[in-house]
Amino acid sequence: MLTVDGSFGEGGGQILRSSLALALVAGAELRITNIRARRQKPGLMRQHLAAVRAAAAVGRAEIKGAEIGSKELHFKPTTVEPGDYAFNVGSAGSATLVFQTILPAFLRASKPCRITLEGGTHNPMAPPFDFLDRAFLPLIRRMGAGVNARLETRGFYPAGGGRFFATIEPTKTLHRIDLLERGEILGRRVVATVSNLTPQIALRELEAAQRVLGWGRECFRPDIQKGGPGPGNVLTIDVESEHVTEVFSAFGERGVRAETVAERAASEAKAYIEAGVPVGEHLADQLLLPMALAGGGSFKTFALSSHTTTHIELLRKLLGAKIRVEKAEEDAFVVEVGG
Repeated sequence: MLTVDGSFGEGGGQILRSSLALALVAGAELRITNIRARRQKPGLMRQHLAAVRAAAAVGRAEIKGAEIGSKELHFKPTTVEPGDYAFNVGSAGSATLVFQTILPAFLRASKPCRITLEGGTHNPMAPPFDFLDRAFLPLIRRMGAGVNARLETRGFYPAGGGRFFATIEPTKTLHRIDLLERGEILGRRVVATVSNLTPQIALRELEAAQRVLGWGRECFRPDIQKGGPGPGNVLTIDVESEHVTEVFSAFGERGVRAETVAERAASEAKAYIEAGVPVGEHLADQLLLPMALAGGGSFKTFALSSHTTTHIELLRKLLGAKIRVEKAEEDAFVVEVGG
């Protein structure tokens, strides 16, 4: 049995999701206590419960403690069953995080899988669909699995209502990848999306982002959406390089100026470019689990977040993964992941 204390490290939902993913991959019984103990509202919230139920469906699992507010979960999978699945978070909770919970189980499955996910696709507390599609999944494909995603409807907080589809062509063996050099920057793009809001918000964001980044005007584009579930706004910045594409986002909030939203994302993208590393903060966290399942990999990144260091410790505990972190230069680290 895998036993996890959910209060260690940053004590958030990532511990739950990665533990479920590993239990599915290993076919192992899981007991997790103190779920989200370090959060203001501890225990399972709706989006975490959606991840639990999705994992249970995929692994034909018996579960105890799967209810809102529960701080302890017992999860006993039997077998991972590939096929067609549909999951609905039922709120603006992140559908991308639910997808990432069950994805590892399908990467080495016996047959292809198709998944429909509904909920929040553009949520400020989770990787937006754009990051999933253009930064994360291309690297999974380089490991050998054929994973593709298609967005149908954006789901912004707090309305939700987004939908995307994913197809997974598994592989018998995931391949190691190493991301130690970014290579030449091949493309830059900044898109300000507004849904059911005044187009002026997008134009103000683009102007503010251009002041920070100093790129040519051809890199900036508004995306004006009408209809759909509720209002929303996101500024998305793509930095496409030879060996990796990074995606940075910031979301509009009530009471926050459009310029402030744009400056957040633009400053993050600028810092990434100036650092010269291939892997940004969020992608570093997302790569750990697939690299461990592939039996190895490495990447160069910024100083690690508490989210990432917690993830490293969890993989060491549950998988016995050998993960080394070495300082390469000031504010840059190389992470070497063993099997």
